[in-house]
Amino acid sequence: MADDQGRGRRRPLNEEEPSNSRGSGDGPRVKVFRGSSSDGLRADPRLESSRVRGSLEEASRRGSGPQERKPRGDQYDYLNTRPAELVSKKGTDGVPVMLQTNFFRLKTKPEWRIVHYHVEFEPSIENPRVRMGVLSNHANLLGSGYLFDGLQLFTTRKFEQEITVLSGKSKMDIDYKISIKFVGFISCAEPRFLQVLNLILRRSMKGLKLELVGRNLFDPRAKIEIREFKMELWPGYETSIRQHEKDILLGTEITHKVMRTETVYDIMRRCSQNPARHQDEVRVNVLDLIVLTDYNNKTYRINDVDFGQTPKSTFSCKGRDISFVEYYLTKYNIRIRDHNQPLLISKNRDKALKTNASELVVLIPELCRVTGLNDDMRSNFQLMRAMSSYTRMNPKQRIDRLRTFNHRLQNTPESVKVLRDWNMDLDKNATEVQGRIIGQQNIVFQHGKVPAGENADWQRHFRDQRMLTTPSDGLDRWAVIAPQRNSHELRTLLDCLYRAASGMGLRIRSPQEFIIYDDRTATYVRAMDDCARSDPKLILCLVPNDNAERYSSIKKRGYVDRAVPTQVVTIKTTKNRSLMSIATKIGIQLNCKLGYTPWMIELPLSGLMTIGFDIAKSTRDRKRAYGALIASMDLQQNSTYFSTVTECSAFDVLANTLWPMIAKALRQYQREHKKLPSRIVFYRDGVSSGSLKQLFEFEVKDIIEKLKAEYARVDLSPPQLAYIVVTRSMNSRFFLNGQNPPPGTIVDDVITLPERYDFYLVSQQVRQGTVSPTSYNVLYSSMGISPDKMQKLTYKMCHLYYNWSGTTRVPAVCQYAKKLATLVGTNLHSIPQNALEKKFYYL
Repeated sequence: MADDQGRGRRRPLNEEEPSNSRGSGDGPRVKVFRGSSSDGLRADPRLESSRVRGSLEEASRRGSGPQERKPRGDQYDYLNTRPAELVSKKGTDGVPVMLQTNFFRLKTKPEWRIVHYHVEFEPSIENPRVRMGVLSNHANLLGSGYLFDGLQLFTTRKFEQEITVLSGKSKMDIDYKISIKFVGFISCAEPRFLQVLNLILRRSMKGLKLELVGRNLFDPRAKIEIREFKMELWPGYETSIRQHEKDILLGTEITHKVMRTETVYDIMRRCSQNPARHQDEVRVNVLDLIVLTDYNNKTYRINDVDFGQTPKSTFSCKGRDISFVEYYLTKYNIRIRDHNQPLLISKNRDKALKTNASELVVLIPELCRVTGLNDDMRSNFQLMRAMSSYTRMNPKQRIDRLRTFNHRLQNTPESVKVLRDWNMDLDKNATEVQGRIIGQQNIVFQHGKVPAGENADWQRHFRDQRMLTTPSDGLDRWAVIAPQRNSHELRTLLDCLYRAASGMGLRIRSPQEFIIYDDRTATYVRAMDDCARSDPKLILCLVPNDNAERYSSIKKRGYVDRAVPTQVVTIKTTKNRSLMSIATKIGIQLNCKLGYTPWMIELPLSGLMTIGFDIAKSTRDRKRAYGALIASMDLQQNSTYFSTVTECSAFDVLANTLWPMIAKALRQYQREHKKLPSRIVFYRDGVSSGSLKQLFEFEVKDIIEKLKAEYARVDLSPPQLAYIVVTRSMNSRFFLNGQNPPPGTIVDDVITLPERYDFYLVSQQVRQGTVSPTSYNVLYSSMGISPDKMQKLTYKMCHLYYNWSGTTRVPAVCQYAKKLATLVGTNLHSIPQNALEKKFYYL
């Protein structure tokens, strides 16, 4: 297939990565190395100090109660955005169906509540663990279901007095006075409520003998070995408890952790033995890897390699100097084999930005197992196929695994006891919800319209339908670049392309051919410069393979230097049995890259601009990212789009340059229609749930104010605006009679959140595995349209991604924004020329 079609599938920016957890068994945190190099590497000297270590989830795993530190990312923050005038967010249009979900109802007693206390010790105790031990002597009074972090106490028991005074004694035989002061009841609308619920769940799951790796629980005893690729898959569960519309629901998703059997030390040994290149090559292959240390089951990101230090280096621990060799032998009974290997440095990015930039964790390469997949592994078809046979579960397999999880939790005595201590019970059956299936949408071509079909795939209609708009002169001035030895493949490709395009109404004339004598990147670039002299509308490059450097050079020369759309096609494409089908897709891409539209959808709203925005990190510099904005120009009239890109911060979810991008889109709309849009629907991608409050307070309100000022400048009322956050990485799953639900399935009740105006939409057909619904959260709306129309409009927008003759998981403007941002962040690393803003050059 055309190489351009396979690009841009990268992980969303907001997808959470394994954190540098700080449990008591972390690797050494050194202050000053003895005999160290001049860089003076420093870190937290309190290796075994009383400082609180680990998140609430880690405390649950250790069974020591919640810790003082707040969970990262404000993951439980509430943001009430449901409009007061919205009586119901439930729609009525469509065929009702009963869907099974991956949620289980958490049943509690009618009087169930969480009581919050503040605990003080006299004399004061610095170490939280000592406080926990002293208070644990009163477990009978507190009730077996209690959580204590050394300062705050949570339980279901309400003491009669406002202040309860107890006496306690430590192991050192010191007497203490314990004052337990009533603070209040925790409402289900508070973030702490969810923290405690999830902590209770983690404690109950402890009985399943699962290991906490990162933020999820995995079963290493059930690992799946893929020996030919030196890899293991650890099955596990992603769980969360939350107050949904009417009940507290436990969401459970099946997940897998990719564990390589090789260590960082193995990677280092494979690097060049040339001393002049060795260190640079090691850094290229090791930096930014996520590793697991088996001795404490924690994950870290490698930020640096210190070649000036070895395991023989010493650090200060409990008032004395100790080497890493001795530390690991004493602490974990681990013998470090190579005493001359360099050390790895890991730094928690969030902490470095907020508190102590010098706080580091030092790791030993031979003790660090690599997790995850690199780009080479992802491009290895055999490896991905071997993995998918275990990870890509069909709906029936997933349902069976969910039932097994529920059965284990219900029948493990230790797990049942934790839930009963808190007066809770887990429903044995998965929660069911009534959904609706929206009817098929009509796809509009030049001479008529056709239904999208039950599977929302209309590719076969291109055999007898002409594209909606094509250039009147056809593709009359274009060029192809191909190696001389592939002249036959070029002829085959062009012949199929002529026939396929002719059937779709696109006339393609013979191109100017530039035959090159080798396939080096520089040769292609020189040939493109020669092509540019004849001012072509488009350049097609036939390349021998998927070489990333060559691809990036071609795209950069075309989009940054020359403002000429390019199409890259690999040789293997021309040898595919379904070459005519591929030629049809290439013909559609060529038409789009000239600025024309293959098809359209029936849209009831006039004066509508839909906007999609997403961010992608730069692969060259992790501090940089690129935001892309795509806007439609009233698809009722001219079915065209506008695109723009800008550089932004990789660490800030807010796009400070967002308004100038919106303003450019408004100017373009005004040039084409002699007026500003009366309606704007903004789909915002790349946002985590913990950033919603920040997004609403700054980005949404800023857009509203700027739009008012912009429209007031031309004496117009502000437009009707809807700001919708699109979330792809959801763990929710729906099943219809044990199968995937069809495209157009809507869920807007039971498992949605009461404080939000939100809904789930299954918009795409999945042939393998289980379909993932997309969550839509309407943060703001002045559109004045019913939930039915909002849902249907969103579904319609999923039919307009021209790289695929079917529906997409998100609205097309979001998919375009993702594609463009990834192209710039991965291949261009520069802003494309403005002359391309009206063309789909990024497809």
